Amino acid sequence: MSFDAAANLAAIRARIAAAARQAGRDAAEVTLVAVSKTHGAEQVAALYEAGQRVFGENRVQEAQGKFPQLQQRHADLRLHLIGPLQSNKVKEAVALFDTIETVDRPKLAQALAREMDRQGRRQDCFIQVNTGEEPQKAGVAPGDTDGLVRLCRDELQLPVIGLMCIPPADEEPALHFALLAKLAARNGLGKLSMGMSGDFETAIRLGATHVRVGTALFGARATAAI
Repeated sequence: MSFDAAANLAAIRARIAAAARQAGRDAAEVTLVAVSKTHGAEQVAALYEAGQRVFGENRVQEAQGKFPQLQQRHADLRLHLIGPLQSNKVKEAVALFDTIETVDRPKLAQALAREMDRQGRRQDCFIQVNTGEEPQKAGVAPGDTDGLVRLCRDELQLPVIGLMCIPPADEEPALHFALLAKLAARNGLGKLSMGMSGDFETAIRLGATHVRVGTALFGARATAAI
């Protein structure tokens, strides 16, 4: 499906700028992560040519089939893992992604630290917080966040720079964004990955430094081929 990459990107950037302005913030403080899951490499390339540099993928396997050639051609392309990471995919994730946003349990943090040591890479990490404490969703419980931050940052020396969340679909997202901001401030973390196509403006008003936008950039999601 064809789409107008330049027009879509310009529209989202304008909305980010407006939300930042209303919040008394500089739009340059907000990184747009283009969520390219289920969309092909040609669409990623079109957005890159329009000026987008940071992309997000949910699954290691899908990203492996799409990004290595793009990364070889474009040294300034940055790839974030924004979906759950299984321990058996840690080696591939450390090799492929520039930022891992979904550290959510001690076992995974320990596996990442070992693999980063092996590969000599220390990419930025976010800790994913399950702000709604939904049993089916990944993320550390809010009450356990401080302990996981201490483990990752102090014991394992993982480069944890912030927190990430995905609010429950049927609840007011602002409450969850505010909770995430409070947890980050308490732990001295300056980055907040929160807000998606339907609520990123609210997230920006509440301090988001990274917003993850897919549908509003790429259009309706295609069926995953991988």
